[in-house]
Amino acid sequence: MSAGPPLVFLIIYLTTMMGNLGLMALIWKDAHLHTPMYLFLGGLAFADACTSTSVTPRMLVNFLDKTAMIPLAECITRFYFFASSATTECFLLVVMAYDRYVAICNPLLYPVMMSNRLCTQLIRISYALGFLQPLIHVSFLLRLTFCRSNIIHYFYCEILQLFKISCNDPSINALMIFIFAAFIEISTLMTIIISYARVLFDILKKKSANGRSKAFSTCSAHLLSVSLYYGTLIFMYVSHASGLAEDQDKMYSLFYTIIIPLRNSFIYSLRNKEVIGA
Repeated sequence: MSAGPPLVFLIIYLTTMMGNLGLMALIWKDAHLHTPMYLFLGGLAFADACTSTSVTPRMLVNFLDKTAMIPLAECITRFYFFASSATTECFLLVVMAYDRYVAICNPLLYPVMMSNRLCTQLIRISYALGFLQPLIHVSFLLRLTFCRSNIIHYFYCEILQLFKISCNDPSINALMIFIFAAFIEISTLMTIIISYARVLFDILKKKSANGRSKAFSTCSAHLLSVSLYYGTLIFMYVSHASGLAEDQDKMYSLFYTIIIPLRNSFIYSLRNKEVIGA
């Protein structure tokens, strides 16, 4: 097999880990970055590192060794950590949108409303919700037995692929995934949209030209991150619902699981003068 694809994914993984862990270390070390926005960004960077680690290392092993086997317990564990970090990211993006809303629409109250103590609690709540919710799917998954095949035609332990090799009817499992995923993603996305609609209205109504430019600059990185994250999720759901080709579905999943964890550290670093300065 050509060394091309494994080498590319190895470079992406190492860059992802260096970028996100490096950003976390920078935020922790530099006192100037001990502000709500950067605390949330540090939490987001850790979630991205978890997402990448739950998928890429095992995928590289499978690339290099076609006979490699993964125990069912490890497969379910990897799914759990992937789902947990991805769900956590949804909640963190909401908290970051609220942070920008308070900073722009209520700047005088910002230090009181977004204290470091409150921000730390919001990060903890985001991780608690993110890591508790997938336990429901894991508990339902453990009730299934798998006898049709021991081969998953995918590059990571995706739960819908596990349903395909189940001897039992996984309809209840699939319904639970749809209900929880739809509720979390729609509710978080709508909250972000409402927050930024209020921000946009406030910017256009009150800010000077210079103030508008500064406000748009502080929001642009987060908006780009949200667009990529939820845009990919929407395409993934559309591909599943419309029965598109499996290869196309894998491309969306590849972007979601490997490329998106890479982009945050660059989006927030290269577009941020404070981070570049630090």
